[in-house]
Amino acid sequence: MPTVRDVAARAGVSVGTVSKALNNRGQLREATRARVLAAARDLGFRPNALAQSLQSGRTYTVAVITTDRFGRFGNPLMLGVEDALGADRVSVFLCDTRDDPIREHHHAQTLDERRVDGIIVAGRRKQTRPPLAVASGVPVVYVIAQSSDPSDFCVTTDDVGGGAIAGRHLLASGRTRIGHITGPERFADPQERAAGLCAVLDEAGLSLAGGQVFYGEWSEDWGRRAVEMLLHAAPDTDAIFCGSDQIARGVVETLRDRRLRVPGDIAVIGFDNWEPMAAGCRPPLTTVDPNLREVGQLAATRLLDMIAGRSVEGGVETVPAWLMLRESTGVRLVEPDLGF
Repeated sequence: MPTVRDVAARAGVSVGTVSKALNNRGQLREATRARVLAAARDLGFRPNALAQSLQSGRTYTVAVITTDRFGRFGNPLMLGVEDALGADRVSVFLCDTRDDPIREHHHAQTLDERRVDGIIVAGRRKQTRPPLAVASGVPVVYVIAQSSDPSDFCVTTDDVGGGAIAGRHLLASGRTRIGHITGPERFADPQERAAGLCAVLDEAGLSLAGGQVFYGEWSEDWGRRAVEMLLHAAPDTDAIFCGSDQIARGVVETLRDRRLRVPGDIAVIGFDNWEPMAAGCRPPLTTVDPNLREVGQLAATRLLDMIAGRSVEGGVETVPAWLMLRESTGVRLVEPDLGF
């Protein structure tokens, strides 16, 4: 493997000049910097990562501590994190706590020992949690779950806005008798999604079909049971907003068993844009995407700011949701005409 000395000899400069040119430091003429970079490229020289970290005091590694063992939440989040970190050639450690505080503490200690530059702590639901126990000076950004320390920074989703998006889309589609089936009432996420929907209905002078939010479980089985209860209470329901794609899948299957057409008789919209669930539904499911990729990208960007010493104020930054249109609310997806 070529060394720094080989690059210096090829470019006709000192080893110190090579170091300045490769690390974009010091006062060098542009012609000299360009000659060094060309020599390094011609020789196939790659800087030694360990030497760079010793010199800069950084390891160029970041950790993501997550509670998502299924990937529905973690996969798009990680894509966003890597979008932001890739440009800085920062590597990522992924640690799954499985909702176990002891396991989280072990990961935190290990990451301290590895001298990671920063940590992203990602929760699956909105709740207040204790700050992560890490060594002083290691920057931490929280995602979805918020630290109880007000000086800590958190990036989260706009669940109220997501519920409002669903409600406006259904009203714009001509639906006026809209029911809502969602997850556990004890969690903030379903409460906020319901609040967003109800606010839109109030503005339109409408109330929920069935007279209530049907709170329950994050499961297809709950969707099957809840839609039976909703239709018993409000047989004229013409649209259902579901708090998750899993719930919506169960709802759609039950409506089909009842020989009700989706979206002809009842439009159905989900939440999460979980691709295997939403695209595999029949018909494919219109759903609110909480924009987790953007959440991950923003969290990583703010973490890089902290690592670089730039000020990031404590508090919560919210990322807007968006709507993924598919056929379950009446949107027909047309294949492009490729000319053959």
